[in-house]
Amino acid sequence: MNVLLDILIYLIDLYWWVLVFSVILSWLMVLGVINASHPYVRSLWQLLNMATEPLLGPIRRMLPNTGALDISPLILLIAISIVRHVLFSMRFGA
Repeated sequence: MNVLLDILIYLIDLYWWVLVFSVILSWLMVLGVINASHPYVRSLWQLLNMATEPLLGPIRRMLPNTGALDISPLILLIAISIVRHVLFSMRFGA
């Protein structure tokens, strides 16, 4: 059971970083630091969207329209932190 919890915690940590990298990449593309039409950047962006959109999409649909400000990644990061904390406490019995 502990090994399964360790794997889940590791996957949650990995997804956390994928989400953070996706947010940073989107900021860099919006600010014009990175050219979004470059094939490498475009393929990386599509890959990150495929990984994050299944969880961000439902959150965006539940939130009110805030215009250009998208707070769904922040809500997902908080939810991931809560799930990770629960798994971590199950793992170590604290």
